[in-house]
Amino acid sequence: MAVPESGAAPVGLNPFAPGFFADPYGQYARLRTLEPVHQSPFGPWMLTRYDDCVRLLRNPAVSVEDRNAGVDRKARLFGDHDPRRARGESAILNLDPPDHTRIRRLAGKAFTPRRVEALIPRIEAQVAAVFDRVAPTGGMDVIADLAFPLPFAVISEMLGIPTDDSDRMRDVSHTLVRTLEPLTSPDDIPALLAASDAMYGFVEEMIRWKREHPADDLLTALIEVRDGGDALSHEELHDQVALLYVAGHETTVNLIGNGMLSLLRHPDQLARLRNDPALVVNAVEELLRFDGPVQFSRRITLDDFEIDGVTIPAGSFVFTVLGAANRDRAHFGADADTLDLTRRNAAQHLSFGGGIHHCLGAVLARAEARAAIGGLVGRFPGVELATDAPAWNGRLVLRGLDALPVTLG
Repeated sequence: MAVPESGAAPVGLNPFAPGFFADPYGQYARLRTLEPVHQSPFGPWMLTRYDDCVRLLRNPAVSVEDRNAGVDRKARLFGDHDPRRARGESAILNLDPPDHTRIRRLAGKAFTPRRVEALIPRIEAQVAAVFDRVAPTGGMDVIADLAFPLPFAVISEMLGIPTDDSDRMRDVSHTLVRTLEPLTSPDDIPALLAASDAMYGFVEEMIRWKREHPADDLLTALIEVRDGGDALSHEELHDQVALLYVAGHETTVNLIGNGMLSLLRHPDQLARLRNDPALVVNAVEELLRFDGPVQFSRRITLDDFEIDGVTIPAGSFVFTVLGAANRDRAHFGADADTLDLTRRNAAQHLSFGGGIHHCLGAVLARAEARAAIGGLVGRFPGVELATDAPAWNGRLVLRGLDALPVTLG
């Protein structure tokens, strides 16, 4: 293992360093080189090499359930006795087998590739409607005009949820995902609690309404799904719906925004896609690899875990730094920091996680990104950045932009 030179900065990630959120990849590379199995001063461990991350993500002997950790992450946010601590514990992202296996099987019967495939014409129509609206203005904000409203409308339609209160619930969702961030400030907690209450009440009301108004949609399917005599309990149903509703658009917002920014900063690759629209399938995979929407994924060790001669104690939070793994030269080659839409192994990225917790909505996210990014490049071949400093959201886990203004050419 390499060691820093005398007087060099300490090894580790420093999100407070100038420019970190605009480009964390230099820090990732340094950590991957000098200390690929790293314990942060705050306690959690980090893995930054591709093979190490894959090994942990696919390891059946680690956990995602907070109760197995030595530190209670939720108690810091919600307090020891607040019932809000239990919200989301039945979501498949937060469950180990056998509960995870059972609920994912039931959810998978409702969330099918057929449902996603049936949505593609609607996705493309919504993208076209956005472009028709902004074309006369000569510009747009990719985030506000496209990346936020598109996946939000799609997951709402897929679930069969009315969108009368879409602006408020989009804000609630955007606030709620800050609970995933390790840098949450005590000043943020009132807003997070209010968002948790708002989302809980919204999902409860939607489930009640859908029981009275069943239809051919995902929420009805989740309510009615059976596997033999097994079905989702009300708590399990609530947590899957909330997860799908939030995750169904938050990560896709980042995928579309980050992907378009990467293309606009690499005109040669933008021209490649413009000249060969069929390249969009592999292009989305490479954009996911190059600057993915989810940068960290957590696991909890159940026993002492040895990796690269380092022992990580039982009960430790371990973060796989997906953004670092996706640019590991040992796996993706010497040009891992280069955007190449024709990269042959681009789809081996870890941006949708891995193992049994691989993202259930990956097929939908890909479909939306292909329609949005491919459509924007095709409809407006002269699209260009309208700013040298796009507004990043300042988040470690769900890396994305708050704004991305462009001119349409």
